[in-house]
Amino acid sequence: MGDGLMFTLIRNAHVFAPEDLGQKDLLICNDRIIAVEDHIDFAWDPAETEEINAAEKYLVPGFIDQHVHIIGGGGEDGFASLIPELQMTDCVRYGVTTVVGLLGTDGTAKSVRALVAKTKALKEQGISAYCLTGSYAYPPVTVTGSVAGDIAFIDEVLGVKIAISDHRSSNISADELAYLATQARTAGLLAGKPGILHMHTGRGKKGLSDVIRIVEETDIPVSQFRPTHCGNQYEDAVKFAHMGGYIDFTSGPETAQNAAVLSKALHEVPVKQVTLSSDSNGSFPKWSEDKKIIGMGIGRTETLYATIRHLIKDASLDVNMSDALSLITSNVAEGLGLYPRKGAVRKGSDADLVMLDQDLNVTDVMARGAFMMRSGEVCAKNYYDDIR
Repeated sequence: MGDGLMFTLIRNAHVFAPEDLGQKDLLICNDRIIAVEDHIDFAWDPAETEEINAAEKYLVPGFIDQHVHIIGGGGEDGFASLIPELQMTDCVRYGVTTVVGLLGTDGTAKSVRALVAKTKALKEQGISAYCLTGSYAYPPVTVTGSVAGDIAFIDEVLGVKIAISDHRSSNISADELAYLATQARTAGLLAGKPGILHMHTGRGKKGLSDVIRIVEETDIPVSQFRPTHCGNQYEDAVKFAHMGGYIDFTSGPETAQNAAVLSKALHEVPVKQVTLSSDSNGSFPKWSEDKKIIGMGIGRTETLYATIRHLIKDASLDVNMSDALSLITSNVAEGLGLYPRKGAVRKGSDADLVMLDQDLNVTDVMARGAFMMRSGEVCAKNYYDDIR
């Protein structure tokens, strides 16, 4: 074949795209899927093609984690509590091939400039990465001096983050929230991006009431508003989903509890409106009733798929494999304007793929056509892994 074309032919995989396609062959050229068929006849130069028998394996889209503190979160308990940054291998080990990075409480010691730089670094290391400008604070911290400028002129920036209903937030008003959403939306239209307003949602008294009122009383589309940590405001989140909005839940160490909440949501709102993210490398502070810090935890990438796996395997939760996988694949990709290039197994999609064994454990991970993990062993390396 020549001309720098490399092919991978995966045979006999049970494909969830995330819809159940049954047993299929896949042909990959460089970083794209070019065929998904019952059987693929392909004449090739063995030096330029790898053939893999994936019988007894499930093949699914690479996972998308849309809420990751890639340069580390924290800071609520002093400078020593700042969390280290994410490593590329922290992602691929658990099937994550696309991340969206963001800042948290700290937009002072941590900067959007550093966030964008880390996003570019993760891309250079072989996975797909995007980010959000802003942090918990209002007015938002940015690179160019405005939210609109960051979204319009920085390729990796898909939208802006803010915090609502949280004692650490700037207690942004409904008018300010609407203005921020409009900034993000118009810049997104200019740049061909979703221009989302991603909202850390705490346990505060206002819940999602301002967001719901804005959607009811203005012409700003519900799709611009993306509340996360929706387990903190479950009833409001369900109402928002029935208005057509996406609601994002957060995985964590309480896998069974998180899966049960997701199951409840999936039986109350349209499946396509629900997503899951990890809050990896973010701080999980524990607060007393008078808002004093009494403990600290850390978000971890591994909880993302662990929650989905439990959701599938626990028959009492009554969630099928396609619906469960959609929460970290197609639903997220559609919400971020990346579908079907991301979040799908179909012709033309990026070759971001995860193979699972019969017990639904991650065994192999491919990102942009390159294997990052094979037979349960991570084969990709971070930049400094071999430097001592």
